[in-house]
Amino acid sequence: MGVTYYWDTMMNVITWRFQSFRNMMPMLFQAPETLHWDSSFTYWMRDKLEKSVFWARCLRHIMVLGQKDMVNFMDLLLSPTSKVLNKWFESDILKAVLAGDAIVGSMASIHTPGSGYVLLHHVMGETDGDRNVWSHVEGGMGSVSTAISNAAIEAGASIMTNAEVSQLMIGNSGTIEGVLLADGTRVCSSIVLSNATPHRTFLGLVPRDALPEDFLRAIEKSDYNSGTTKINVAVDKLPWFHCCGSNNTEAGPQHTATIHICSESMDNIGSACQDARNGLPSKRPVMEMTIPSSLDKTISPPGKHVVSLFTQYTPYKPSDGSWENPTYREAYAKRCFSLIDEYAPGFSSSIIGYDMLTPPDLEREFGLTGGNIFHGATGLDSLFFMRPAKGWSGYRTPVRGLYLCGSGTHPGGGVMAAPGRNAARIALRDFKKHHSW
Repeated sequence: MGVTYYWDTMMNVITWRFQSFRNMMPMLFQAPETLHWDSSFTYWMRDKLEKSVFWARCLRHIMVLGQKDMVNFMDLLLSPTSKVLNKWFESDILKAVLAGDAIVGSMASIHTPGSGYVLLHHVMGETDGDRNVWSHVEGGMGSVSTAISNAAIEAGASIMTNAEVSQLMIGNSGTIEGVLLADGTRVCSSIVLSNATPHRTFLGLVPRDALPEDFLRAIEKSDYNSGTTKINVAVDKLPWFHCCGSNNTEAGPQHTATIHICSESMDNIGSACQDARNGLPSKRPVMEMTIPSSLDKTISPPGKHVVSLFTQYTPYKPSDGSWENPTYREAYAKRCFSLIDEYAPGFSSSIIGYDMLTPPDLEREFGLTGGNIFHGATGLDSLFFMRPAKGWSGYRTPVRGLYLCGSGTHPGGGVMAAPGRNAARIALRDFKKHHSW
């Protein structure tokens, strides 16, 4: 009961702290401007009008905040997470728990200026109207993809799977003409939306001579560093955390929440990051554990459970070994399991099997450049009007008819579908304009 009360109190404080910034959330669902694209006078006039509307909306959101809250908002955007949390809270454990949300999927330190925005990005979401709430999807995250695909098919879409795209087909005029599949099949279309990373899209699928040099340089120099290794574990019983007292075999609130391991203080997180900056996997990785089977009985056999570990920091290319070496991989996994044993005795002995995804694995299996789950770093130099490149934040690209719709665009990663929604609206708008001339 004490743990539950403490957590509820903490979330109420967080909600209060971020309440004044909620007025900025509509900006996530608005397309930033594209500075370069069509030179026709008609389109130029229409584009100017749309940009004026966008900036007017931004100004309105800022005015609603007021001067005090706007200054606080800018302070949050520009400050290191450690500075923000030190000003707001006293408890080392509370600060460390929140700081974990500021480093998700990155190689950044909590002492990096601008990391405060990443914290905001991860706590401003909602589920069914409740803010700062994380949810489990029944059947696993694949159920989200299934629901989206079913809705698309119902609306008349055709979906092809196991159909690798080898190249985007671009005409002499620099206009998209479709995609070429690995088996030689040509799929013709005047509009293509790419959910691949900007790096994969422009450096792997688009001929180099179809893109401006300055744009290519910007994409090439983008930061795709990631310190994330995901470990999915099958266990024969629920972990017992000695801090919770009696060893109850039934799922309790301690099993249904996010569990932070090796995060007693922000110093712990800073040390883990420094190890990775020295080229080494963290000696004491920062781990977020979730046990989705404690809520969802459809993803594991009776009496068995699925444990998901989100671990940091792990360099893409460690200086003391290689992720391609099975012994090296196993050593890291066992290090994580042994650390969990310190909090939940017997965890290691309960493991039936596990699957580990290091940054190179995430790149190879899911096309995530550098293993970055957000399709690129989320520092201030790669957000808003700078994402994926300066002047190209509006989902359009230098290739007419080609749009980006993934996490490498505004407003970034997370399970919110905002990039896809925004990109689809821009593509539809352009299509209607083109066919109305």
